[in-house]
This record gives sequence, C-alpha cells and structure tokens, in this order.
Amino acid sequence: MKVTTLGFSSYFKEQMTAFMEEAKFKNCVPARVVLEHKHSYRVLAEEGEWLATVAGHFAYTSLSRGDFPAVGDWVLVEKMPGEEKAIIHKLFTRKSVFIRKVAGKEITEQIVASNVDIVLLVMSLNADFNIRRLERYLVAAWDSGAKSVIVLTKADLCSSVLQYVSEVEAIAFGVDIFVTSALSGEGLEEIRALFTEGVTGALLGSSGAGKSTLTNALVEDALMKVSDIREDDAKGRHTTTHRELVVLPSGGCLIDTPGMRELQLWDQGDNLSSSFKDIDEFAALCRYRDCSHQNEPQCAVQQALRDEELEESRLQSYFKLQKELAFIERKTNTQARLDEQRKWKQISKSIKQIKKK
Repeated sequence: MKVTTLGFSSYFKEQMTAFMEEAKFKNCVPARVVLEHKHSYRVLAEEGEWLATVAGHFAYTSLSRGDFPAVGDWVLVEKMPGEEKAIIHKLFTRKSVFIRKVAGKEITEQIVASNVDIVLLVMSLNADFNIRRLERYLVAAWDSGAKSVIVLTKADLCSSVLQYVSEVEAIAFGVDIFVTSALSGEGLEEIRALFTEGVTGALLGSSGAGKSTLTNALVEDALMKVSDIREDDAKGRHTTTHRELVVLPSGGCLIDTPGMRELQLWDQGDNLSSSFKDIDEFAALCRYRDCSHQNEPQCAVQQALRDEELEESRLQSYFKLQKELAFIERKTNTQARLDEQRKWKQISKSIKQIKKK
C-alpha cells in the first residue's frame, strides 16, 4: 500500500526529507499508527504492517502523554531484521489533533485522533440526542485543526428528523450536517464522497451513536463489532474499546473511537467563541466590554434572553464551558512550569554525566 493512500502528504514529505539528512535514520521508513495498546503500537508502512514500540531514547526524552504516538500519527520506524516488529525513532509533527482531558480528576491530555482532515461528530436521532453535548464536541473540534461535519444517525428510527436538524443548525454555524441511516442507506453516499484518496476522518460521539455501524457501512464489511442500545434510555453500550484506523475502499482512512459519554475539554478556550458566535454577537452590544452577562446594566445578552432570541440553556452551557476551560488553563499553566523544570533537570543531569566521562 502506498503511503500517499494512507495520507502521507507533502506536509510529512518535507519532514521526511529533513530526517533523512541524519545518518542514524538511514534504515528508517515512514509508517502510520493504526492501533495503540498502552505503549505498544501497530504501524502500517508501504513494506507491511508491524508491531512497534518506541526506542529507549524516544521514551527518555518524552515529557508528557502528548509526546508519545497516538492513532493517526506518522512515525519514523526501523524494522527489526527477520521479525515482524519495528522500533519507533521519531514522531512527525502533527498537522491536526483532537484532544480531550482524560476521564477522572487527573489533569492530563489525551489524544483521541491525530492528522485528521475531517472530524465527524456523530449523534443518533433518538432519546440520546443531546444538543448540549454536541456543543462540547464542536468546541473541541474547532481546536483540532480539522474540518468538522455533523452526522445524525438512525434516521429510520426518528419521526421528527427536520426538528432535530433545525436544533443542530441553530448551534452549528457553517458546519455541514448529514442525516444518515445504515439500514436504508440514506446519506451514506454523501459521507463516502468525503473520503477521497489520502483523506483521513475520525468518528467521534457517545456510545451507541452508531459510529461502528457507520464504519462498517463505509468499509462495506462487518469490520467493527456493533451492540444494541439499551431500550430504557436509548443509550449505547461500549462497542469500540480502542481507537483504530482502517483504510476505506475509496483510498481514504477512517479512525473509529470508543464512545465518550462526556467529553472533557482541554485548553480550548480560544475556540469557545467559534462555537458560540450568537452569544459573541450579542456580547459585542453590551455597554461594558468586561460584561459578565449576569447582572450588569444594559447587557445585550440578558436582553436577548428576555426577547427570546437566546435560550437560557444555551447561555448556561456557555458559562459552564467557560468556567471549565478557565480551570483547565490554570492547571495546565502550573503543569507546564513543572514540565519545564523536569526538562532542565534532565539536561543538567546529562551534562554532568558527560563531564564525568
């Protein structure tokens, strides 16, 4: 398989040219990470598919999770003679990345998918439809550097599709919306048309949204296991338990990801306004520039609420995400200082060891 089919564009070719100027990389080839299990990876190159691990020096110089490979990454690997294994020596600079905060109290980033051209935000047209959750996904998607599209699945189970589409249009400014049904085939050709050769997409959504079913439809094979939703609340069971990149018949690539009941944002404050343009437009008319849109006089946002031009639930969602992102920013600034201290300790230690020799 050609690396161009896997998405090896000129952006990565330029990096490859620079790598090849170093003699230590003369036996290396570019490969794409298609599967990740802790610190073990499955990579795909023109020469074949191999199990891979990072080199010792790579691990030693990596300061955070984001420094390690993730599904979708391009890496420079050296195949081990006589084995179907490889060593990862270098990580290509990413052109796009979808990041979230890891689940729980730990303040650490998790790369969901990297080097993606299209982020497909998947939501089902049933009782699990949640417009506030979609707002979260849109904020994170704006920050990824990839194009966002919204895919509404299970249209065959919904009697009010136009109502749901109208709700999505009200909060997804300038984002393409696709209505699909894996059962009837509705909308699938439009989705397939997005994946020309070399284009990579990532499916993101909650459990039971229909991501694995959509993957199977696009691959035209029962590649991913699928599960029925729970009848009592229409919420899904976890079907996909790991991120995986698959090659589509069209020549494009698709990354299926585990369902996320709640997407916790990660340092995406700059893109909050991109997802809440309506509130930003009202805010520009406020009397005070630093208006908090709570109790200030002549607040255009509060006036929009009174005029029923803005929903209270959307404004509260905006406040909640704003507060969450401010918290993450404070914590990550502290973590960045600690990482910088660790980095210089490592450098000082290396210098001392060299002097001793």
